[in-house]
Amino acid sequence: MKAGIFFTGTGPILLLTTYGELSDPALVAKLAQKGIKKYIAYEVTEDLVKEKYGKHFDVIMGDLKQSDDLRVLDYDGHHVFYNFSLSELGTPIYHEGE
Repeated sequence: MKAGIFFTGTGPILLLTTYGELSDPALVAKLAQKGIKKYIAYEVTEDLVKEKYGKHFDVIMGDLKQSDDLRVLDYDGHHVFYNFSLSELGTPIYHEGE
């Protein structure tokens, strides 16, 4: 399980995915299908996300069943941005789109 904060044109969103890497081409394609074609992504640890989101994390995790699935845990950009310290973010992954 991977968790990532994706800074998009409309603000940050927090995603959970069963893809092995946030740069997986299949994940990139799936995000593009949803209109997210350009972003900066940062991996955050699953434990940290679970600590910050508690029961909501468990509900969303219960919904992740397919091996190539992803779920939006939080789409309130203000909440995502201020819920995490910048020092908690991993190495940035840049995607420019097509």
